[in-house]
Amino acid sequence: MRNVEPSQIATRGDAGQAEKTLAALAAVAEAVGKLRFGSVHLTIHEGRVVQLDVTERQRFT
Repeated sequence: MRNVEPSQIATRGDAGQAEKTLAALAAVAEAVGKLRFGSVHLTIHEGRVVQLDVTERQRFT
């Protein structure tokens, strides 16, 4: 994953919102990186990520 600076993120808010967006992106990247089988679900309100749900499946084959 490449590093992204807050100034590179297009947001409707201020620099503080860009920091929150970076934190959300980092959380999504971490969740996906740890997940082997499952899903990642984002809840967005007014253009902002407000919740991250991870459902992990265990497969026995």
